[in-house]
Amino acid sequence: MEGGLMMALCLITILFTIFTLFKLFLQWKNQSSCYMLAYQCYKPTDPTRTLNTDSCVKIVLRNKNLGLEEYRFLLKTIVSSGIGEHTYAPKNVLEGHEENPTLSEAVAEMDDIIFDTLDKLFAKTLVSPSDIKILVVSVSLFSPSPCLTSRIVNRYKMREDIKAFNLSGMGCSASIVAIDLVNNLFKCYDNSYAIVVATESMGPNWYVGKEKQMVLSNCLFRSGGCSMLFTNKRELKHQAMLKLKCLVRSHLGANDEAYQCCIQVEDDRGYRGFRLTKNLPKAASKIFAMNLRVLVPKILPLRELLRYVIANSFVQKNKPPKGAAMGSGGGGLRQGPITGLNLKTGVDHFCIHPGGRAVIDSVGKSLGLNAYDLEPARMALHRFGNTSSAGFWYVFGYMEAKKRLKKGERLLMISFGAGFKCNNCAWEVMRDLEDENVWKDCIDSYPPQSLTNPFMEKYSWIYDESLNFIRNKDFNFIKDN
Repeated sequence: MEGGLMMALCLITILFTIFTLFKLFLQWKNQSSCYMLAYQCYKPTDPTRTLNTDSCVKIVLRNKNLGLEEYRFLLKTIVSSGIGEHTYAPKNVLEGHEENPTLSEAVAEMDDIIFDTLDKLFAKTLVSPSDIKILVVSVSLFSPSPCLTSRIVNRYKMREDIKAFNLSGMGCSASIVAIDLVNNLFKCYDNSYAIVVATESMGPNWYVGKEKQMVLSNCLFRSGGCSMLFTNKRELKHQAMLKLKCLVRSHLGANDEAYQCCIQVEDDRGYRGFRLTKNLPKAASKIFAMNLRVLVPKILPLRELLRYVIANSFVQKNKPPKGAAMGSGGGGLRQGPITGLNLKTGVDHFCIHPGGRAVIDSVGKSLGLNAYDLEPARMALHRFGNTSSAGFWYVFGYMEAKKRLKKGERLLMISFGAGFKCNNCAWEVMRDLEDENVWKDCIDSYPPQSLTNPFMEKYSWIYDESLNFIRNKDFNFIKDN
């Protein structure tokens, strides 16, 4: 009797185990994947859109609110920015309309970037616009009505049941937010195509005041954009460029300092712009550490995590007593919880948002990266500037054009955005990538021998001490004549 009961219990246990394993197998089989099939970055064909030294100075000199102190600040900033001579500016700014931008100019700027990249993306992939089931557009500083997704649906005559989303105010990390949205929607919609468009409206948001924390954005931000095609169709994985492995989003908006360190405001004279405060590095350091605590266990192999735990426990055991003198660090991203971890055991390539030279250098120092790792971000910043949420696709394009990306390798994208947000994601490279994309006409000249721009060479006279005795209104008279 007891033997029969034991056999029954064993049989039930075996059947339950088989049922559980079969259920897990079905979950694995039906698990949605997110593949990137193609992408297209924006590059104007009109040579007059280039923002070189001379055109940049013309724009600066048009601003009657600036004086000698502001000119010196701008010169120092642009010289150390890491931005070169071939970035692009909005048409209305180059034509002198930045102080009074019109709605039609703002719409035309978006149409140019969005339709140019989408036309080329559809032509490249041979995917029909009518096959797109999900559409996400991210533009932080411009939200017209009808929305930008509706303009795309109208132009390409897309399907009536398309799931369209228009994201605004998300800042430089917005394209990862959009990809996260697509990835979650793929769990509900099988065998689908999705489009993500990431760009920024620069023309209507060009700052024409004199506040230093707000004029910084004019030095860093440039015109750019990117359209990407994604799918969850498993049969297309061999055509895919990338497969999303994991994505982690962190938000520090509950902290007042972090919330206000990167914010769109009006200055004391009513000029609207984007203010970047001195608290930005502190906020970036804090949220980067928060994000890495979640991300690192997902991307590093178990052996590296175990090695770190053992080594860290030894360090803690031999840690100096509380109150002992400790060295203090400088600005930027301070060393976080990954100190002692070798990220290269789980990551082959680091795609850092080209927000500025200080951002790139600080992330590199925090993660222990070398010049080779940081080269793509530095070159993208030099060639295209900070193109907001499209930025790291120019970085990715550099890696591809340099034929760095091989099948099976792992890529980490790192981004920060207003709010204050840190959004990072890891990808697997699905095939060898070798397209020269928007870098085609210049990739052979990169990296250049020097990233120094000619601003200081041409305009160092602005530091002449004799100018200190000239009043702002007199200085404006001199420059006008």
